[in-house]
Amino acid sequence: MSRASRRQRRRLPFAYRLAAVLLRRPMMVLMKRDWQGAENFPATGGFVVSPNHISYVDPIVFAHFLFDSDRECYFLAKDGLFRVPFVGWVLRASGQIPVYRNSAAAASSYRSALDAVRDGKAVAIFPEGTITRDPDLWPMRGKTGAARVALETRCPLIPVAQWGAHEILPPYSKKVGLFPRRTMVMRAGPPVDLSDLYDRPVDTKVLREATDRLMARITEMLAEVRHEQPPTSAVTGGTTDGPDAGPPPEVRP
Repeated sequence: MSRASRRQRRRLPFAYRLAAVLLRRPMMVLMKRDWQGAENFPATGGFVVSPNHISYVDPIVFAHFLFDSDRECYFLAKDGLFRVPFVGWVLRASGQIPVYRNSAAAASSYRSALDAVRDGKAVAIFPEGTITRDPDLWPMRGKTGAARVALETRCPLIPVAQWGAHEILPPYSKKVGLFPRRTMVMRAGPPVDLSDLYDRPVDTKVLREATDRLMARITEMLAEVRHEQPPTSAVTGGTTDGPDAGPPPEVRP
């Protein structure tokens, strides 16, 4: 079955197809691509896919990677984005999942992510929860949401290391640099093995163990991409997210 026919069978929402038409072709022109590991994405069935976070451009580039790998992804996105004109409509109509932080509705995001995986979708969760605050852009200590969904559904948890989006839009910056053309590097790895945790209670200790395995694998793959040694300990992220949070003084674009 061809890629086009598989997508047609999955009946992508109109808004998803519209976003792909509007964004994919310009990205093909403006960015170079070094993408590997798509064979690690399951051909069918739901899964969680988790990349490191280095730029506000990440979701667009990452969605392009998944779409061209024939597994369109569905993001957990801050609820504030759903209130932005047109952008909010695209997010809602394309099936993206709003995240309500610090509110009574927060649990609905988790349930929606579980439902999406069980419905056979690829759910993208940035485990750091925000753009890294490491001064050299190494992954921070991960939050446990991605591991929780993977353990609850027993679905594959796919780690992804990405590099390059920060050259288009540095972290916590508004200065866009499209030229010369930048290379977007994506490395998808085999699923993180969590099978030994399935029969244990999903408590804080188990969630931390699963999350640390995920972050260790992402960091290892990123080190291979960068040909550098990562730090021996990871930065712990803050509790806020988005441009209003602002970077700590030591973060360098």
